[in-house]
Amino acid sequence: MSAADRLAEIRHRIRRTERATGRPEGAVTLVAVSKTFPAEEIAPVIAAGQRVFGENRVQEAKAKWPGLKAATPEIELHLIGPLQSNKAREAVELFDVIHTVDRDRIAEALASEMRRQGRTPKLLVQVNTGLEPQKAGIDPRETAAFVERCRSQHGLTIAGLMCIPPAEDAPGPHFALLAKLGQELALPLLSMGMSSDFETAIGLGATHVRVGSAIFGHRDYGAPAETSAA
Repeated sequence: MSAADRLAEIRHRIRRTERATGRPEGAVTLVAVSKTFPAEEIAPVIAAGQRVFGENRVQEAKAKWPGLKAATPEIELHLIGPLQSNKAREAVELFDVIHTVDRDRIAEALASEMRRQGRTPKLLVQVNTGLEPQKAGIDPRETAAFVERCRSQHGLTIAGLMCIPPAEDAPGPHFALLAKLGQELALPLLSMGMSSDFETAIGLGATHVRVGSAIFGHRDYGAPAETSAA
């Protein structure tokens, strides 16, 4: 199957799961995770109508997306990988949604750049639902206080939450925890679910699912195990 064919299959599965779980059609946004794939492999997916894409690294996105976005201005680009404060300027310039706000230093840097540039990308807080020491994200027990600091101290509007469950765990309890936090904090967006578990995530309230390998195919690179989304 081509990437366009796989995209069509994923879209079909999303709509089918929306119906099966009582979600309105179109309630779930597909973020096609294009990290590590070059522009020439992304172009057919754009041609097939996909407009929302996710990237893991600011520098990689900066190298390939300005041209693609210039050709298709309605593309919405999401940062789904860890963000360092020294990349805040470029992140605000390039991305429309940032999923990985998880500490005050990042919040402060983003707030400063958003004021300076006059851009307001949507912001999500990454929650480390599995309390994994090697993984980015805030402790679930500290999420409410952090969201409040983002609002009151940094002047940021937080639109939602994101999580990446531990690879060895059943994802459902992690998605349920994120949904519970989102409901308690009145945050409308939930970014959860990847290629292997997005249907479970939809059933538990995901508004954004991050699907990469099921669309683009196998990534032939020596990176560590998943730390972002796909």
